[in-house]
Amino acid sequence: MTNSKRRTEGASASGDAYRLEEQIGFLLRKAHQRASAIFQTTIGDPTVTPTQYSALVKLRDEGELSQNHLGRLIAVDPATIQGVVRRLGGRRLIARKPDSKDRRRTRLALTPAGRALVEALRANGPEVSRRTLEPLSGGERATLLALLARLG
Repeated sequence: MTNSKRRTEGASASGDAYRLEEQIGFLLRKAHQRASAIFQTTIGDPTVTPTQYSALVKLRDEGELSQNHLGRLIAVDPATIQGVVRRLGGRRLIARKPDSKDRRRTRLALTPAGRALVEALRANGPEVSRRTLEPLSGGERATLLALLARLG
């Protein structure tokens, strides 16, 4: 069945050809739900969220960062990064340090416990991606990732 035929058959009672199930936001949300569920069962610590994991990995990769810079690097808004930092700090996975160049700024760094956790979890990261993209062929995976990168 062609997409146009499916759209016609699936049109609403009012005759409108708009179908929620074909909209980018809906499809991205479903893909995100899939990725999040796979992350939670695969990453190795069910108490770490994907956003917390991103913060830990980026601090491992970059070293000390300001909270604002960390948020920009992992593409989250200031309110979200504030909560992420508070929760990771509460678990003693990251520490705050005064910035030697700007007293108004605080730098974030992994603690030894945070470094150990991120090292253990990073080993499972590729499996999360593999399982998330499993329904696609190798070429489709590459295409999807390239297209999503262009949208971001």
